[in-house]
Amino acid sequence: MMGRMRTSTTTRSLLAAVAATALLAGCNAGAGTSPDGTADGGGAEGGSEAGGESAGETGGGASGGSDETVRVGLVAEPASLDFTTTDGAAIPQLLLDNVYETLVTVDQETGEIVPALATDWEVSEDRLTYTFTLEEGVTFSDGSEFTAEDAAFSLERVSSDAWTVSLKSQLDVVESVEAVDDTTLEVTLSRPSNSFLYALTTRVGAMFDTEGVDDLAEEAIGTGPYTFEAWDRGSQITLERNPDYHGDAPYFATVEMRYFQDANALNNAMLTDAIDVVSTVQAPESLAEFEGGDFQIIEGTTNGEVVLSMNQQEGNPLADPALREAVRHAIDHQALLDTCWAGRGELIGSMVPPTDPWYEDRTGDFPFDPARAEELIAEAGAEGTELRLRIPTLPYAVSCGTVVESMLEEVGLEVTIDELEFPAAWLETVFTNKDFDMSIVAHVEPRDMANVFGSPDYYTTYGTEEIQTLFEEADTGTEEEQVAKLQEAAALISEDAAADFLFLLPNLMVADPDITGLPTNAITESFDLGDLARE
Repeated sequence: MMGRMRTSTTTRSLLAAVAATALLAGCNAGAGTSPDGTADGGGAEGGSEAGGESAGETGGGASGGSDETVRVGLVAEPASLDFTTTDGAAIPQLLLDNVYETLVTVDQETGEIVPALATDWEVSEDRLTYTFTLEEGVTFSDGSEFTAEDAAFSLERVSSDAWTVSLKSQLDVVESVEAVDDTTLEVTLSRPSNSFLYALTTRVGAMFDTEGVDDLAEEAIGTGPYTFEAWDRGSQITLERNPDYHGDAPYFATVEMRYFQDANALNNAMLTDAIDVVSTVQAPESLAEFEGGDFQIIEGTTNGEVVLSMNQQEGNPLADPALREAVRHAIDHQALLDTCWAGRGELIGSMVPPTDPWYEDRTGDFPFDPARAEELIAEAGAEGTELRLRIPTLPYAVSCGTVVESMLEEVGLEVTIDELEFPAAWLETVFTNKDFDMSIVAHVEPRDMANVFGSPDYYTTYGTEEIQTLFEEADTGTEEEQVAKLQEAAALISEDAAADFLFLLPNLMVADPDITGLPTNAITESFDLGDLARE
């Protein structure tokens, strides 16, 4: 496979491995904290190479590659190109690592934090000061030079009013940022943080041109291997190879990201050679159409937890923990997975995927027990309670919603399903206004338990003082304390029935047999298009 080299230095890992099994990840699975539906749909994820020769030594972007176009089929078209103000995993899936780059990234083979636009970094003994050395000779797609001033501007901007998405809180720990010189950036934290460096691998770590943020919704100016070319809304987004890229040129000159709202239309496009890759199979039972044919099928894992959220605001029926426990006992998770997602995926019972170091199997916390569910409903005086299940118009949510409805009605609850157009209507009604009783969405951002359950103001409406303390202790302690505290937090969230965790989305992809560089697992925010090639 023809790849591209991004950095040249020895890596310094300051966090534990995400997982030894993580290979290349590149595709968001579903709709995440900023929900979107693609298996990560996630953009869920995609990896980069580190070590070896530097980009400058290989000659950089103009050389190598082909004149070919690759056509990728997806669902959940972005609402805009601006992930600083618009929630939705589809935006970083498209732009992160492809158009926008970060100072550091995740090595998908080892799970370590490795260099990207920063060639190296040092951490002070008190764990408060990070000094990054930046790669020289990097330019933005508008021709301007990338310097420490741009890096400082980008990180400082996250804490300003310019960023409005809730994920910005990941950098609340940053106290100050200083461009020491053109290639040296110094970041000072208000307290030690285990999550800080990892956060820089996500969208909050994206590097922007100081003069290139006037119209982020329509224009993306970055340092990545591709440039944003055109957007035919409702149909296709086109990226072109960046001729001035500081690393090795990606193989494909053009990438056409083609969006389909219907799973059958997506499959038919693959079967009729209208696309080269199905980034996320949205009807797993349809995989039989591709078996035994001239296609390759990839099946791996994601970090896309399909969450049945329950609104716990005062006055809502589900503010009663007994009723939430009843909901959890009423759901036969294996039957649900078999029915709505063809048995593809994994039961986890919590907000932690197996690829995180603090994973524990919590599927036994609320075993399927309809009799116990009926008892709890009676104790709560909630027989016949009407619940509004408001779900996004994404295949997994629609398919699983009817199963949840049936199982809850079996134990005496009344469920009304409302399908909301995704992303706009769902984001406004559920995510922003919290006008719902229950919803179903896949949270695909990596290591996002604290983001999803750490604040009562978030749409999940949990965020107790106890859980906030656990998250803070996990972030400031040793790596061993981080694992222990996050396991404790996951257990508390599960035992409080803060939500129900239906299953973990699989990474299911179909492609032409000669396409290489596809991710087996999808555990980061981006779909790294620069890894794709054709044999």
